[in-house]
Amino acid sequence: MVYEVDPAASLVVAEVRRGGSLARFGHDHVVASRTVRGFMSPAQGRGDFYLPVAGLEVDDPALRDEARLDSRPSASDVAGTRSNMQDFVLESERHPFVLVHVDGADPAAEHTSIALSLRGVTRRIDAATRIQREGDRIVVTGRAAIDQTAFGIVPFAILGGAIAVRDRIDLRFRVVAVPLRPTPGARHAARATD
Repeated sequence: MVYEVDPAASLVVAEVRRGGSLARFGHDHVVASRTVRGFMSPAQGRGDFYLPVAGLEVDDPALRDEARLDSRPSASDVAGTRSNMQDFVLESERHPFVLVHVDGADPAAEHTSIALSLRGVTRRIDAATRIQREGDRIVVTGRAAIDQTAFGIVPFAILGGAIAVRDRIDLRFRVVAVPLRPTPGARHAARATD
């Protein structure tokens, strides 16, 4: 059976931390996607997902509180961070999606190997995962970490690196999928070919 991601119930969060000798003058940020889309086949241990870069949110107050971030960026700081992320870090016009491919996922295992594609560069990462059935839904939760430089991204820095973004980004996710329901047209077409 194929399952489809329910974007309204799914969330991917990236925690971006500040660094450098003058880090106290910068801000930590939370970048989130509530627009995860894709499909999974639990029986095959496979999933393919995508996150539209244009839909990424920056610094949702509730998510900042969950991440226990102590700095409070202004509205202009948030807008600047979002613009920098879209235009320079992720190059959203050339690479409008973050892609995720999973194969060989095992509900009994505590880790899953994931192929993550950012800015056209794909790297395998190891994610601590939990795969559960909740009624007719599949719920996948987990955590992982990536280094921006592994994807060809130069972490943002100013003043010669005195205020900078750390290379490492911590990820957490909850992806909920429901059984794929055939569309009425697809059912009709299937009957016509029988």
